[in-house]
Amino acid sequence: MINKAKQLIKIRRWILFFVFALIISGLTAFPIETELKHLLECCIPEGNILSNWLSKMYQGIKSMNANYPELAYGFDWLAFAHIVIGLAFIGPYRDPVKNIWIIDWAILACIGVIPLALIAGPIRSIPFWWILIDCSFGVFGIFPLLRVRYLIKQLEKLN
Repeated sequence: MINKAKQLIKIRRWILFFVFALIISGLTAFPIETELKHLLECCIPEGNILSNWLSKMYQGIKSMNANYPELAYGFDWLAFAHIVIGLAFIGPYRDPVKNIWIIDWAILACIGVIPLALIAGPIRSIPFWWILIDCSFGVFGIFPLLRVRYLIKQLEKLN
């Protein structure tokens, strides 16, 4: 027999994990130039396809920040959006059964990452291997959400 209190704790832990990952992912958009610089200096060996592409991205971001800093405002909004989306999970955290629709919505958003990356990536000249990395956010994001949905459905049966 499943204990309702233990089930709620499991649900809340998975939700907190997902929200934490979402917010951390978003916060990385603020210092993108500094992050790319440090990544290239200490973590990525030179002379391979990854370092060449990240170096190109770094030069572009650096040039943009120097010449058109207002364009970086888009990165600020990206980070803010991650935080706001994370706030939406307060509902399922407080009352999972009543707010399961937010979990369903988030699952759909994870699924939507894949066509967005596959369509917009080539339009923006993103290498296919990087498009797959972007797709992985949707793929890996969906697993904790599916687990939460399953746990909520079990909790719903207990009520």
